[in-house]
Amino acid sequence: MSYEAVFVAILLVVSWLALLIADTVTAGLWSLLAGGSFKRIWLCGLWSLLLPVLLLAYGSLLERNVFRVKQVTLSFDQLPAAFDGYRMVQVSDLHARSFMHRTRAMRRAVDKVNGLQADLIVFTGDLVTLTPDELEPIAGDLSRLHAPDGVLSILGNHDYCTYRRPSEERTTGGLRELIAAERSLGWTMLLNENRLISRAGDTLAVIGVENISGSRHFPSTGDLAKAQSGTDGFFRILLSHDPSHWDREAREKGIPLMLSGHTHSAQFSLFGLSPSRLLFKQYRGLYEQQGQYLYVNVGLGETIFPARIGAAPEITLITLKKKEGD
Repeated sequence: MSYEAVFVAILLVVSWLALLIADTVTAGLWSLLAGGSFKRIWLCGLWSLLLPVLLLAYGSLLERNVFRVKQVTLSFDQLPAAFDGYRMVQVSDLHARSFMHRTRAMRRAVDKVNGLQADLIVFTGDLVTLTPDELEPIAGDLSRLHAPDGVLSILGNHDYCTYRRPSEERTTGGLRELIAAERSLGWTMLLNENRLISRAGDTLAVIGVENISGSRHFPSTGDLAKAQSGTDGFFRILLSHDPSHWDREAREKGIPLMLSGHTHSAQFSLFGLSPSRLLFKQYRGLYEQQGQYLYVNVGLGETIFPARIGAAPEITLITLKKKEGD
């Protein structure tokens, strides 16, 4: 049995227990205060046990297959004039295991990205969940991703392939295989490196760090100082998987724009509320402080449970604009 199936079973049992307790308490209070029949109210409340099943079915069969394009326009004083109107597509947290048996869904996502006709595509980490062989069924589709300035990618915490079963030896072999696989797709990996993009004499620097995390549970091998070497004086865009890196280091370096993923918005959001808010200060969408921006993409794939509820898979189209003078 897969770990996803085990987690879904645990999630359902916990949800049912919580609903049973809520039903019993509600029926007891109602019968006590309003004089109704405890048994009748309690039996009616049992219908609520269908809710977790219906939500999981909806999230698995419907919402996780709807790839939504979020369009964001950002204006900067320091953006070079030649890059006014520059368009980037951000994709994140694909978790190829999610698509091993959903290759048609992957094909639709790739077609949607290519259809946006961006100047650059960036991937902000977690291409796989456990091992590089997850890529085999969808590698052909991923290799079709195309933009004039290429596809740039970075590592996420799962890409280090350290989440295998405890009985398996953890080595760097999986990481080496993954890096080779991404390069074979025609993507340019930024391993604490940067890429300079030039237009009409102007230059934009895209900086990519390996995963940087404040949690001891995640690999943290990123080196921003090394990654941004040689970019002084250029407009800089930072690709960093974990959004907590923004407050921890990126903002103090004066980087105008950072793009992240990692959170998935917990793959669950109800009335705009997500459990991710308990774990991450920045967990979804656009954030701004003193003219510096962070965008957190909620990802395409899933981990833990194979569903998305109120947190549909996302493709982000970011347009850079030169801020006009007052």
